[in-house]
Amino acid sequence: MHNFIANTRYSVESLSQNHIWRNIFPFSLFIALTSAIAGDPEASSVHLQYHFRIGQKISMRVEHRAMTDTTIAGSAQLLETATDSTKIWTVTDVDSAGNATVLHSVENVTMTSHSTDRAEVRWSSHDGKQPPPGYEAVVASLGVPLSKLVIDPHGRILDRQQLVPSQPSNTGDLMVVPLPEEPVPIGHVWNVPQEVLVEVENGPRKVVRTRLRYELENMNDGVATIRVDTTVLTPMDDPRIEARLIERIWDGTILFDIQRGCVLHRSTQMDRRVVGFNGPQSSLRYKARLEEQLNEPTRTAVKPQKP
Repeated sequence: MHNFIANTRYSVESLSQNHIWRNIFPFSLFIALTSAIAGDPEASSVHLQYHFRIGQKISMRVEHRAMTDTTIAGSAQLLETATDSTKIWTVTDVDSAGNATVLHSVENVTMTSHSTDRAEVRWSSHDGKQPPPGYEAVVASLGVPLSKLVIDPHGRILDRQQLVPSQPSNTGDLMVVPLPEEPVPIGHVWNVPQEVLVEVENGPRKVVRTRLRYELENMNDGVATIRVDTTVLTPMDDPRIEARLIERIWDGTILFDIQRGCVLHRSTQMDRRVVGFNGPQSSLRYKARLEEQLNEPTRTAVKPQKP
């Protein structure tokens, strides 16, 4: 029984740690949100589309916090993790149709974790120290291109290459948002269907259909607010499948600076619970928060010359 619980705990810890590291990579790109017609952008429809420049570097500060609470046959395990990182998107090419080639990398990371029966483990790339066991792959992934994407102006991925080997994600890593092709007003809603392959160790594989619902909620002081929420469309009749899907069901808010045409902030959160994923007396709760903030360029002050 001890080995069974230990193996299950390892699986849950690996799931949570993989989610944290994936969230360093993946998620929100620079987006241009330009007015579709002349005049006050807050009084008209807007055209949401990606608009990249060759040589452009977009730097995002990422903060991720997660708590995984697992109970199996009366034995409880609590795992808490925190990750702070800086991810970089570098535009290497833009063709005549506006399709951009983008390289994704991670500049730095600080990772902390502690659980019910283990002391806190902390490692930061800023310290220059050797990482603890299990974090070697993180070090090798810093400062190098991790993936290469070709994206059209409306967020569709035309090509994707994984430059650094990594385990496939079963919890989703939304890289870009497919956007409406036409100008849209406040209150406009667009839906993005997705199919997620969920795999259970020594168990079934299932394709689960989900839907992301986006809404242009408001525009205030030159900033557009977009709300997003996730709905699972496939009926869930297996708690094991539901447990593996738990990190994929998230809601959030995205802020865009309309005049500058860039993502200012993205916030997502989730709090889900699954019962019976590993026997009748088992439960899993996953609670997480992800914040991404655009790093503003540093402006160097110019001293006036002496006469």
